Amino acid sequence: MQIVDAQVHIWAGGKPSNPNHRQVPAFTNDELLKEMDAAGVDAAVIHPPTSWDPNANEQAIEAARQHPDRLAILGNFPLDRPESRALVDGWKQRPGRLGLRFTCLQPHQKTWPTDGTIDWLWPAAERAELPIALLAFGFLPKLAQVAERHPRLRLIIDHLGRSSPAMKDDAAWATLPDMLALAKHPNVAIKATGAPSYSSQPYPFRNIHGYLRQIYDAFGPERMFWGTDITRMPCSWRQCVTLFTEELPWLSARDKELIMGRALCAWLHWKLPRP
Repeated sequence: MQIVDAQVHIWAGGKPSNPNHRQVPAFTNDELLKEMDAAGVDAAVIHPPTSWDPNANEQAIEAARQHPDRLAILGNFPLDRPESRALVDGWKQRPGRLGLRFTCLQPHQKTWPTDGTIDWLWPAAERAELPIALLAFGFLPKLAQVAERHPRLRLIIDHLGRSSPAMKDDAAWATLPDMLALAKHPNVAIKATGAPSYSSQPYPFRNIHGYLRQIYDAFGPERMFWGTDITRMPCSWRQCVTLFTEELPWLSARDKELIMGRALCAWLHWKLPRP
């Protein structure tokens, strides 16, 4: 079974401004690959953390250039700058760039998904066949409108549709009905990233298994992508893997193959060599 992590970060621009991530000045692709090898992870999709490292996109491109069979990128650019609009059509020309990912977490960005600032992006990305991943917990109803209006635009909801990792256990899943409602749109998928961070229990985090089952039932294995966001996980990378491969008995062998990597690669059109 090929295991592909749907979300990792690398950086070199100083300690993360997000205190939930490892407070180290750099986390390089060499360190990333070493940890992946130890955990049995074959490949990963880098999400450049430009909020704390402005050069993270270029670092990710170089990592993907060096390791095209192991690393790819969902990159980003300033959504409010007119010059960014010219970047979409040629986005895939740089090494490893398979799509886009935006968080809109900075104070001046929080209204962008709903005030029209980024409405230009949806038709542009649809035309360019660029998947978009979004930290969408604050605008799930808006995302439903986008999915309906742009049926050929492949959308990915980050982190199981959850909000701050400070929210744990049942409190972390308060908006789950809004997220599950998006499953009716066939162009919306869910990243099952960060799951351990939403439980206050130790591994195997049994109190969130029921929520994972609800998401699986709604989206199915073809639209549910395993991953970690490893630099803020409360457990080892290997435990993030085995949470899905060993602790969820309702997943079939085919389900695991899809969720652990094959479905993500199909969604992103990432043609990895078979193991």
